[in-house]
Amino acid sequence: MKRVLTYGTYDLLHWGHIRLLKRAKQLGDYLIVALSTDEFNAIKGKKAYHSYEERKMMLEAIRYVDLVIPEVSWEQKPQDIAEYHVDVFVMGDDWEGKFDDLKQYCEVLYLPRTEGISTTKIKEDLEALKR
Repeated sequence: MKRVLTYGTYDLLHWGHIRLLKRAKQLGDYLIVALSTDEFNAIKGKKAYHSYEERKMMLEAIRYVDLVIPEVSWEQKPQDIAEYHVDVFVMGDDWEGKFDDLKQYCEVLYLPRTEGISTTKIKEDLEALKR
């Protein structure tokens, strides 16, 4: 079984997220999503609209996702790769090169982001509607 791992906050879930998860799943047989906890988001200076538990529930409902695990630190990736016997690590290409050190453990791929959609854009569009 080929296992694929990706990480993210997945707040304000949108079709760009779904497309990324679908493409990640196509790279193997089993897709693991490491979901940033609310506490880790605070360390990163991010605030999600939905709680960790709500985001986890939404991800678990997506047919491409086989397992959701908590992301609690930047440093946990090598441990997750070993613990879950990961073959492929996948991130959006906005992270290109940032995780190349993981190539010593598994294949590392950066997938193109979906044009025209992002959580940031949704937040900006919602803010513009309020004006």
